[in-house]
Order: sequence, then C-alpha cells, then structure tokens
Amino acid sequence: MGKINKEMVVNDCIKLFPKTIGVFTQFHIDSCCGGAVPIEDAARRDGAPLDALLAALETAASK
Repeated sequence: MGKINKEMVVNDCIKLFPKTIGVFTQFHIDSCCGGAVPIEDAARRDGAPLDALLAALETAASK
C-alpha cells in the first residue's frame, strides 16, 4: 500500500499531494464542494472506479 488510501479525505490528499488535483478532475470527483469526504465515498458518489482512482492518485503523488 502506498501513501494514499480509500479512507483519506479528498481535501487532505490534495493538501499533502497537490499533483493529485488533476486526477480528481480526470475522474470527475468534486474536490471543491465535495472534498470533505473519504476518497472511497467520493468515488462512489461521483461514479468513479475506486481501484483505478487510487492507482492514478498514487502515480500522481509519487511524481
């Protein structure tokens, strides 16, 4: 497991790893008004595949 997990809050992820903002945008995750929830909840709410989202976030965070 990397630095990011499904329980991490979207806004916290963006604060810790600013490069992930583009990933949330790519997956149509509302990281502005809807960023105060865990990544798993945001993915479910916005219809994003959780595994693909987490993998993309890890890649972006490691750059």
